Amino acid sequence: MIAIIDYGMGNLKSVFNAFKLAAPEADIKVTSNPTDIKNARHVVFPGQGAMPDCIRELDQRNLRASVIGAAETKPFLGICIGLQMLFDKSEEGNVAGLGLLNGTVKRFNNQNTKDENGHKLKIPHMGWNEVSQTNHHPLWRNINNHDRFYFVHSYYLESKDENIVSAETLYSQKFCCAVAKDNIFAVQFHPEKSSSAGLQLIKNFVQWSV
Repeated sequence: MIAIIDYGMGNLKSVFNAFKLAAPEADIKVTSNPTDIKNARHVVFPGQGAMPDCIRELDQRNLRASVIGAAETKPFLGICIGLQMLFDKSEEGNVAGLGLLNGTVKRFNNQNTKDENGHKLKIPHMGWNEVSQTNHHPLWRNINNHDRFYFVHSYYLESKDENIVSAETLYSQKFCCAVAKDNIFAVQFHPEKSSSAGLQLIKNFVQWSV
């Protein structure tokens, strides 16, 4: 069973539908039940919204331990906020994350966010951007380097641990948009909104064993 964690936030319907499209034979459940999460073969933490709300909802629903346990023991896919909450701290609300990976989530600088031609870029970063793969992780199988994925975010990861970086993208500055460590793979973009490349990544995740 693949558990998509329902913590009261996120675009659960579109994530569920994308998983059913990419892996129609898979048993997929949207759940906030810790037992389901514990028993799942793969776990997905989708995200959309603010980091302080994410952490608050996790704690109010008594899901923190279940999420940490899943991220430590089984194939785990974090999407958007699902990437950010894995790290030490976020500037969004000055809130502590789960601390499973080392790094800080920082806000794009509104004053200095410009493209290579000096044109001001909008924050949040919203739309399609090329993703440059930095390793040969199984979740990149059959996905071309520099394929485009869909982003919606105002915050980005800054980490000194280069070993966890699995992909980067450019929006005024180069930043990490995918991380991989052991059984964890997490992305800043939204694969469920990213057409064929996103569906391939989801299919790869469903087939991934660690």
